[in-house]
Amino acid sequence: MMLRTFFLLLSFVSGSAGMAASLDALSNKDMVGGLKEALTQSSGAAVGRLGRENGFFGNDKVKIPLPESLAKVERLMRGMGMGKQADELVLAMNRAAEAAVPEAKALLIDAVKKMTVQDAKGILTGGEDAATQYFKKHTEQPLAQRFLPIVKKATAKVGLAERYNQFAGRAAKFGLVQESQASIETYVTKKALDGLYLIMAEEEKAIRKDPVGRAGTYIEKVFGALRR
Repeated sequence: MMLRTFFLLLSFVSGSAGMAASLDALSNKDMVGGLKEALTQSSGAAVGRLGRENGFFGNDKVKIPLPESLAKVERLMRGMGMGKQADELVLAMNRAAEAAVPEAKALLIDAVKKMTVQDAKGILTGGEDAATQYFKKHTEQPLAQRFLPIVKKATAKVGLAERYNQFAGRAAKFGLVQESQASIETYVTKKALDGLYLIMAEEEKAIRKDPVGRAGTYIEKVFGALRR
């Protein structure tokens, strides 16, 4: 249900001139409890959407392309009969991201558990991707550490990945390749995280825009306070 319940709550608050009063009318327990419950469900839904076969490869919004340095010579590669290797690498990169994303669930839930009253108010009164930015702030670095070995294992099976790493590693030392693309595993890890936060942010924006009828009954008490 990708952030829907939470952002219906948010829509009632942010769409009202009496936003501060509405927030004050809620007890800290109700406000934080409702947000935690909604965000726990939404983070699980985001992981479930991407952490499966074709979660990345079958979604053009998050599908991971060849690194820029390879993409520039892709036509030449295909002309030299290396099209199959290029396709195998693209598939392997996306499969690696799909395999890594389930690792995000525990850390996202942990970030929700650690949410403070101030965090909750910041999300409620923040911009259109405030919840996504909260998750990114608290999970991006540890998620990268968890994703990296999974991605490395998945891409190591592809010969072109090893050859790319040898080339890009040397090129990066001379500033010819971006540091984030110095190896296939660092490149895919970053793209996997970008994809995860992108899906969460898009859903967040959509729910803020049209939240009607998407609430769950488990935060009914919170809604009641907002309507009064």
